[in-house]
Amino acid sequence: MTMAMLAAVNCMVALYLHLWKIGLMGALTCGANHGCEIAQFSSYGYFLGVDVALIGTVGYAAVFLVSLAGTREALANAPWPTRALQLMIWPAVLFTLRLKYGEFVVLKTFCPWCAISAVSITILAVLVTLDARRVSRLAAAPPPPPATS
Repeated sequence: MTMAMLAAVNCMVALYLHLWKIGLMGALTCGANHGCEIAQFSSYGYFLGVDVALIGTVGYAAVFLVSLAGTREALANAPWPTRALQLMIWPAVLFTLRLKYGEFVVLKTFCPWCAISAVSITILAVLVTLDARRVSRLAAAPPPPPATS
C-alpha cells in the first residue's frame, strides 16, 4: 500500500509538470533559480522526443496500478506483482540517474520536483527489493502440513 500511495503522489507531480510544460497549468511553482524550467526545457526534459514528465506520469500510474493490485488478499503473496514492479522500478532508477546527472552535472541546476521523484523512485526501489525477498522466502518455505480432523 505504501508503494501505491507513493506512486499516486508522484503520478500527480509528474502530471502537473507535464501539463505545465504543454501550457495547460498556470505558473510553475519552483525555486528562484528557475531550475525547473531549465531542466524541463533542456534536452534532458525529453527522451526520444517524448516529454520526460509524461513518461513519469505513465510510469508512476503503472506502478500505482500494479502495486494496488498486489494489495488484494488473493495476490498478497503472488510473485507476479513484485516481479512486474521490479521490471518497472529498476529501469526507472537508471533513468533517474541519467536525469540527475544531466540536471546537476551538465545543466548545473536544481529542480525540487525532480528531486522529489528521485527520492521517491529510490524509496520504491528499496521497497520492491524488500518485497522480492519476502516473496522469495515464501516460495522457498515448505508448504504447511495438511489439516487433520
